[in-house]
Amino acid sequence: MADFARPLNRRTFLVTSGLATAVAIAPGTAANAALRTRALPGDPFTLGVASGDPGPDGFVLWTRLALDPHAEDGLGGMPARTIPVRWEVSSDPRFRRVERRGTAAARPQSAHSVHVELNGLRPGRDYWYRFRVDDHVSPAGRTRTAPHPATFGPALAMAFVSCSQFEHGYFTAYRRLAEEHPDLILHLGDYQYEYKKGVYTIPGGNVRDHEGPETVTLANYRLRHAQYKSDRDLQAAHEAAPWLVVFDDHEVENNWAGYIPEEGSDTPSYEEFRARRAAAFQAYYENMPLRRRSIPKGPDIQAYRRVQWGRLANFHMLDTRQFRDDQGCGDGYKDCPEATDPKRSITGNEQEKWLLDGFRRSTARWDVLGQQVFFAQRDNTAGPVKKTSMDAWDGYAASRDRITKGWLDAKVRNPVVLTGDVHAHWASDLKADYDDPNSRTVGSELVCTSITSTGDGTDSDPAAQPFLKINPHLRFYNNQRGYVLTKIGKEEMKADFKTLPTVRTPGAAISTKATFVVEDRVPGVHQTYLRPYVSPKLAAESERQLIQQTIDNETQP
Repeated sequence: MADFARPLNRRTFLVTSGLATAVAIAPGTAANAALRTRALPGDPFTLGVASGDPGPDGFVLWTRLALDPHAEDGLGGMPARTIPVRWEVSSDPRFRRVERRGTAAARPQSAHSVHVELNGLRPGRDYWYRFRVDDHVSPAGRTRTAPHPATFGPALAMAFVSCSQFEHGYFTAYRRLAEEHPDLILHLGDYQYEYKKGVYTIPGGNVRDHEGPETVTLANYRLRHAQYKSDRDLQAAHEAAPWLVVFDDHEVENNWAGYIPEEGSDTPSYEEFRARRAAAFQAYYENMPLRRRSIPKGPDIQAYRRVQWGRLANFHMLDTRQFRDDQGCGDGYKDCPEATDPKRSITGNEQEKWLLDGFRRSTARWDVLGQQVFFAQRDNTAGPVKKTSMDAWDGYAASRDRITKGWLDAKVRNPVVLTGDVHAHWASDLKADYDDPNSRTVGSELVCTSITSTGDGTDSDPAAQPFLKINPHLRFYNNQRGYVLTKIGKEEMKADFKTLPTVRTPGAAISTKATFVVEDRVPGVHQTYLRPYVSPKLAAESERQLIQQTIDNETQP
């Protein structure tokens, strides 16, 4: 084991604010002596480690100390004092070549979370990191810096995931994703769910339960994050690669919009929901590997941001919750005049301008939008009446049109939208005019299924999915749990849609249901592989039943 007590040997940049609790302290100084406290009675690294927001010269390292992750006050059974946490970064997995080391302060007001924000490292390299408190050493995590901005670097193995409802299944998909050894993981929202035990149940019953009440207070959210982070399969995925995270609705409350809670909310008033948002965002920051620019300010958090992966890709990570107008005509699928109102926005004006400016400035081979809800049009009714989801971009059609026009005007080389939320795999061509099947294809959308949300699901025959018949730009559908693993090179982006046969028991094997390719300068998705569908001996379902099942799968409760 490397000697944690050796002094810092290279320049380090660390966050020093109250919420991001990292402080550079050389061992042997008076400040370090002041941080020394009596030994903790057990292992504080029960929530694992993580890294995120990689740049060409650094990344964020994260951990949160918790002796008892199940403590009802959300504070992890930790003493009400600051704990010194030593960290080190190595260029080899056995820590024989330690590049950086230092000490961070884990403070009780931040639930003993630690964010170490590093720069000055070499671009395009793997690094390994770990933490230590007293004689307790954390698991080691692998992370990576982005390529130099002037280079493409090798092909990027990037995976994206969403919707991990703890009660609905085991996090096997996270474990299988870790075994893929990706370079980068995007989490597109619904990292945790707010419901108390027994509220969001699935056929056959939930396989495990949430602890505590519905999350409303800071203590509630801290406890819920701790319960999720205690899962070893999720920890393995965090240890495997750096993450880029953005939230959707369930990190706060189902289908919230701006300062408007969902109908029937436990926090129905403006003041109550504002306080709930503040609590949710503080807990979210405390539990995610985010940079200091994302430190919450009360009920507000800076979540949208841009991460450059050399000349290969720009990742535009969006926030489609905090600044959106309320859903038109209520939630659900509706034929709603408000959906086309040009004044309505899902991003807000400031974020929209930021995104369009990013398109204009981009010189990347691929411009990737990491975001939450379905971008392409999905009409659930054949014929002239159009019924679409009010919670997706369909409910903000003018906002979608402005974004699409923005990348066309900027001559973005390869626009690709990545999406979560809907608990199923989809692939789609993005069209200049969705009502005209022969209109120009102007981009590509890849949608990942859930990690666990809604339980196992079933294998699907895409040709039988009525949504694909009503919307010919939709190219693929599958209703099993899993993730999408992409390989992004200069000539193409290849996407493998990975699925599990079950999440009701741990340890299932992963397989590829379909592979799609997006070729350089050729917008749209092209299928290169489809796993044969073996039809179960069940009564045939009508198209209307299949449509309703698809809607229920993504909208209930």
